[in-house]
Amino acid sequence: MQYEILARPAAAVAKLTLDSNESITCEVGAMIAMSTGISVETTSGMKGASGGFFKGLKRMFSGENFFLNHFTANQPDQTLIIGPTMLGDIVHHNLRGGSLVIQGSSWLASDVGIKIDATWQGFGKAIFSGEGLFWVKATGQGSIFLNSFGAIYEVDVDGEYIVDTGHIVAFEDTLQFKIVKAGASLIGSFLGGEGLVCKFQGTGKLYCQSHNPPNFGKLLGPNLKPR
Repeated sequence: MQYEILARPAAAVAKLTLDSNESITCEVGAMIAMSTGISVETTSGMKGASGGFFKGLKRMFSGENFFLNHFTANQPDQTLIIGPTMLGDIVHHNLRGGSLVIQGSSWLASDVGIKIDATWQGFGKAIFSGEGLFWVKATGQGSIFLNSFGAIYEVDVDGEYIVDTGHIVAFEDTLQFKIVKAGASLIGSFLGGEGLVCKFQGTGKLYCQSHNPPNFGKLLGPNLKPR
């Protein structure tokens, strides 16, 4: 599979070129356009795997859909264009074993050999990090496409790195994070507008988004007319 990411970073889409019999698994609703030589299969689990019902339920808790769409090229050089619901960026991550932990709604697509599941992050992290109780966990080897709200930037963490809550897109499972106050005192942290932050520790790759959907919603909400 070949890929090209277009219109970065404000309104990115991914243009995928599939050879004959190549497949890609995508979030429901991600397809924008495709060649006529591509077939689509919708299941609750991974392509060709059993036991998809409960895995689909777990993905729903992480903010993803119950179903998955599997696109397969029946001819050479078939094109598939996919994009996220939110305006923002797309990045490609090459998973080489291990796992990538992804915030809910930031998984866009991946190779069919990659297992997409949900993982529990705990009440404390969920309440204070601005994220959900469950995250998407991608395990295996192959390509993963991530999307964000705003631009995505990468950080190769070796030690410690601090991210404001709500700006995490994904991180390798060699990293762990905990919720800490931004400043020396809790009151000072909130008065300064930063409050609580996510402190990552370990060695691995971290993806962050430049904008925060909850904060954008708070700013936009009061200006919307009631239905």
